Amino acid sequence: RIRGQQQEINSLTQRKIAVDEENARLKTEFSNLNQKFKDKSQALKDTEECAQRKEEQNRLVIKNLEEENEGLNTCCADLLNDLEKLRKAEAQWKTEKSGNEARIKNLETDLAAAREQMKELHSICSNLSSQVAVKQEELSQKDCDVTRAKKELQELQNLYRQNIEHTAQQAELIKQLQALNTD
Repeated sequence: RIRGQQQEINSLTQRKIAVDEENARLKTEFSNLNQKFKDKSQALKDTEECAQRKEEQNRLVIKNLEEENEGLNTCCADLLNDLEKLRKAEAQWKTEKSGNEARIKNLETDLAAAREQMKELHSICSNLSSQVAVKQEELSQKDCDVTRAKKELQELQNLYRQNIEHTAQQAELIKQLQALNTD
């Protein structure tokens, strides 16, 4: 019976040794797993902190982008206003250009007409110059005629004066003759 107990003790001892070994192995494994858990927890914490930092950075980036977007929207609105003004100015310029082109066309027509009129006036002027030259020639001839007529008139006046003097002398002679005749 002791032998049976001894065998049982041996068996239990072996089982205990096996259990202790298993226990030691499990403890080691637990310790390893615990270390891994700590490492993973630290890694998770680091990752979360990193994610938080990234999120904060992203928030800042988003805020900056939103501000920049707002500025760009304002700039875009200003540019659209400028574009609208330029379009209006272009339309007005085109209208003015069209009006100016019409005015230029009218002025060119007027200029052509004026040139034609000038040609006609030039021709008339040439004719009048020719006529003036002829009239001047005639006037010169008339001047000569007038000068000659004046000369002739002067001679006639001289003759008339001489004639009157003669007549006066004759009258005086006749008077004297009549007086003599009476005597």
